[in-house]
Amino acid sequence: MLILVTEELETLPETLPRTISEKLTSGRNSMTIKDIAKACGVSVSTVSRVLNNRPDVSEDVRRRVLGVVEDKGYIPNNSARDLVRSRSDSIGVIVRGTGNLFFAEMLKTVSREIERSGYTMVLHFIDSDADEVKAGAILEREKKLRGLLFLGGRFDYTPSELSLVGVPYVCCSYTNCFGDLGEDDYSSVSIDDYMTAYRAVEMLIELGHRRIAAVVPSCSDRSVSELRFNGYRAALKDHGIEYDAALVAETGGCFDMKESYDGVCRMVDGGAEFTGLFMLSDTTAIAAMKALEDRGKRVPEDVSVIAIDGLSVSEYVSPTLTTLVQPAEEMGRESVRILLDMLDGKVKSRHLCAAASIRPGASVRRIDG
Repeated sequence: MLILVTEELETLPETLPRTISEKLTSGRNSMTIKDIAKACGVSVSTVSRVLNNRPDVSEDVRRRVLGVVEDKGYIPNNSARDLVRSRSDSIGVIVRGTGNLFFAEMLKTVSREIERSGYTMVLHFIDSDADEVKAGAILEREKKLRGLLFLGGRFDYTPSELSLVGVPYVCCSYTNCFGDLGEDDYSSVSIDDYMTAYRAVEMLIELGHRRIAAVVPSCSDRSVSELRFNGYRAALKDHGIEYDAALVAETGGCFDMKESYDGVCRMVDGGAEFTGLFMLSDTTAIAAMKALEDRGKRVPEDVSVIAIDGLSVSEYVSPTLTTLVQPAEEMGRESVRILLDMLDGKVKSRHLCAAASIRPGASVRRIDG
């Protein structure tokens, strides 16, 4: 069964604890989850898991946290405990980016695996610049979810932010590499974005290209764009190619086809000379090829184009796109499997790095040195 959430989610009331047990009370006194964490010598997210009765906490830590709560005469908010006891058999899926074709393909597998497990999927889409953690926390409370899958998100969470979420969750397609979460604080399934970008650019270099341009949402957004941009720069450096800022167009922080089209046009119109073009996604690569065509550049005769994603649509453009394929089906399947194992108490957390593979197309060619 699938529940699609299309209505606007209500906001978290100012008077309600931001997590179902963030505040503990006793008479006139109050203490925050941070106070409990400090007293126990554990992370905020660990205390949150204990107070939300999650299985992914050792008995020793659980006893220590509950012991501090009892010794100080504090008890968890009653409404929080009532919420925990009334969980549904639903798993929430938060999709970041309403027009993201990669997640659209992945959702087929995620939906199938959740249904097979006997759970109901509650699907909610958010804008690419929205706060997926807050959206997940609100959805969790309103739908009394058992767990959450985040399809796309930020790479720099803090323990305090994630304490909003009171159920097991998995980050699908990204990690917390720019944040300060410990590996035990969350689970993830992703590719190595840095090395995948490196391989894509290296392939162009091996085909004889030295002037390789790139169009990126941002060079320093602490997210997938920065990782793939860093992989691009590293490949150039390791092969003795000097970085040229004139060959990089930033589009303002989103994987937008029009912005990518405009970025390529700006480079060509500005006189930038390049024989290779690295794009961070298949959809932006398709826009880039259109821009090159409109500016009188042939692909691959004048410019070779390579990207990352492996969308099926990339096989139906002309020329077909050479791309490094993210294994969407495997990533979706393993994300659900990890979440189910967390719900069953089999694992506290798990991280999987899936391998991307090259799908040759007709958008690249070898050139003479």
